[in-house]
Amino acid sequence: MTAVEFNYNLQHLIPALEPFAYKLTKDSANAKDLIQETMLKAFSNKEKFMVGTNMKAWVFTIMRNTFLTNYQKSARQKTFIDTSENLHFINSTSIKQENSAYGNFAMNDIQKAIAELDDAYSEPFMMYFRGFKYHEISDRLSIPIGTVKNRIFLARKELKEVLSMYAN
Repeated sequence: MTAVEFNYNLQHLIPALEPFAYKLTKDSANAKDLIQETMLKAFSNKEKFMVGTNMKAWVFTIMRNTFLTNYQKSARQKTFIDTSENLHFINSTSIKQENSAYGNFAMNDIQKAIAELDDAYSEPFMMYFRGFKYHEISDRLSIPIGTVKNRIFLARKELKEVLSMYAN
């Protein structure tokens, strides 16, 4: 294939590449940049194209690989790695002051709401909260697993209504 034929075939693939580039980038300006970069790579690597193979598939593969490489580069650039020796200051609580009054009010309201639940609902709910599995609660309370799930659901629903003031 001559260079003129290669360039001609490459130019006619641009309309087919546009939707794929937009699908990858979700932005028309970035899609145009990706197409331009793909065309540049395809043109500069035309000697690697084997005559008789599918040129469209070859160019689409170049585009996909270019997009993935650029995406990985941008992800690496956004990653912050602190190499200083002061790592102990990152999560230090010695400088942080906290007002726990709001948390105390919320916790008191939660405990009060759970205490006001019917025992049939609060017992399975608290067991689930402590980490028991549904089948373990079912075995310990000698009730069907469906009943356990229902009671936990109803307890959550009632607690959500009672504690709606803490939703945000």
